[in-house]
Order: sequence, then C-alpha cells, then structure tokens
Amino acid sequence: MISDKVRPHHLERKPILYVRQSSAHQVLHNRESSALQYAMRDRLTALGWSENEVIDDDLGRSAAGAIQRAGFERMVAEVCLGKVGAVCAREVSRFARNSRGWQQLIEMCRVVDTVLVDQETIYAPRHGNDRLLLGSRAASTITSWICCASGMAE
Repeated sequence: MISDKVRPHHLERKPILYVRQSSAHQVLHNRESSALQYAMRDRLTALGWSENEVIDDDLGRSAAGAIQRAGFERMVAEVCLGKVGAVCAREVSRFARNSRGWQQLIEMCRVVDTVLVDQETIYAPRHGNDRLLLGSRAASTITSWICCASGMAE
C-alpha cells in the first residue's frame, strides 16, 4: 500500500475506474487519451486492489448540460450503497462538469468513506484539506468550462 489514505477497509471494497470522453470525435481521434485513462488500472493495482471495475458507458457523452450519463449515475449509486472503496479517473475533474453532480459525488464519498484517486493524488473527502482541494478543483474546472462555452458563443 503506497498511501496512508487508502486503508484496509477501502481495499475490502471494489474500486471503480471511470473513463469518459466528451464526444464521439474524441473517442475516435484521441485514442492516446483513452489509453491513458484505462492505464489508471495500474495505479489502482499499485495501491493494493487486485481487481477493479471499469465504467466506460459515458464515452462520447458530454458532462455538460442535461445529457444523461448512465455510467456516472451507476458509479454514484454503487458509492451510495457502500460497495466502493475508491473511485478513480485520470483527473478527478473528469467525474463531473457541473456543480450538482460533483457535489453529489463528493458528499456521498464522504458519507461512506470512499477515496477519490487520480494520476497525481488520493483524496479522502472526510479530511477537511482534501475536501477543500476537491472544491477548488471543481470550481476551477467549472469556471474553465464556462469560459470556453462563452468564448464559443461569441
């Protein structure tokens, strides 16, 4: 085990690797991004999980707007049921691009003690500093998305 944030009770529950790209064009033409996302399985193995579940149902679906993302909803439901020790993505900002979805995931992870893992960091939402960092990452990502959207509209 590499991190003091990943405890034995986390390892007793499954990890979920969430893989997504925002458009069908990205799925077809940004294969390196997909490969890097799927390679996060190695990070989970290095942290102590022997098996992991990959949810990639949302490939080609934007996280913006009212588009339903069955994979994201399934991941949140599994977390809520207390079945998940970690949720993983190459960048935690890839989980959700709206505040409601992001806050829902973070709060559920806090309640059931599920860690969030990305290529650089392990976040434990029960730790105040990690919750602050996650909130900051979310605000930055949402602001960037809004700026990009408004720039395209001009």
